[in-house]
Amino acid sequence: MNDRNDQKRAAEPARRDERRAAGRPSARRVSPVRRGQRRAGWMLVTPAVLVLLIVAAVPIGYGFYLSLTSYNPVETTGPQFHGFDGYRAVLGSAEFWRALLTTIVYAVGVLVLTIPASLGLAMLVNGRFPGVTLFRGVMYLPRVVPLIAVSMIWLWLYSRDGFFNYALDLVGLPPVDFLNTEETALGSLIVMRAWKALGGSMIIFLAGLQTIPKELLESAAVDGAGRWHSFRHVTLPLLAPITLYVVVMDLIYLAQSFSEIYVLTSGGPLGSTTVVNMLVYREAFQNFQLGHASSMAFVLFCLIFALAYVNVRLLTRTGKS
Repeated sequence: MNDRNDQKRAAEPARRDERRAAGRPSARRVSPVRRGQRRAGWMLVTPAVLVLLIVAAVPIGYGFYLSLTSYNPVETTGPQFHGFDGYRAVLGSAEFWRALLTTIVYAVGVLVLTIPASLGLAMLVNGRFPGVTLFRGVMYLPRVVPLIAVSMIWLWLYSRDGFFNYALDLVGLPPVDFLNTEETALGSLIVMRAWKALGGSMIIFLAGLQTIPKELLESAAVDGAGRWHSFRHVTLPLLAPITLYVVVMDLIYLAQSFSEIYVLTSGGPLGSTTVVNMLVYREAFQNFQLGHASSMAFVLFCLIFALAYVNVRLLTRTGKS
């Protein structure tokens, strides 16, 4: 009996090597306590996984299926499978490319206004002066107000009897129909959306500024660098990862814009403010072309996913450097 046990113990290393070579984990005894912990963990996680599957994975999967069909809910024929014809129709649609260009102009326009202004405000509130905490709170206030409420306020500001036309009248200038003219509608939306995004970006830049070691700024001052040179050669390079994060995340968020455009212009006048999400809404709920709308939504999803991937890659590279 002892000889047999000695043989088993002697053969165990060889069997372990064979398992490793075959890519199988070595056999380990799991204690009852450990098994109980694993079972409890699965029981706790399972409800969340089921909810995630029901409210996220199933609708996404059904939406992708619809994108491969021609489906009009008004008709009684049901979804008609046609493969990737819907995607070819979307990529060949001049209306889609125009909406995509409008989306890009809208997102870039908001960033051009938001990034320098929020960085300047962050540097201002990074100092110490009476009421700085109250000032930070007031500047962050638009961020916490729902976008629909902000849009309703700006709808009045841009109206014929609103604040901006009242100010123009005070200086003797004629009124402007901000939201009903092709030349001014998109710009008016950009200004409103930049105002809404200003506080959130300011707080992120403020957090970045407060992580910069004061010793670096003091060393630059000792070396004779003025405020501008310290800002250009010390502050800006150290804020590069924060700036990259703000730019890419805002681009991803702005590419999904819908509610403010629906409230203020509904995509008009003459389609000058129709972004991709507005086009998807129109195809799905006004023209009842759910298959075509799903194809456009998934093309937009691929573009946003590409932006997110670039964001992760660039942030990883910046962090390593």
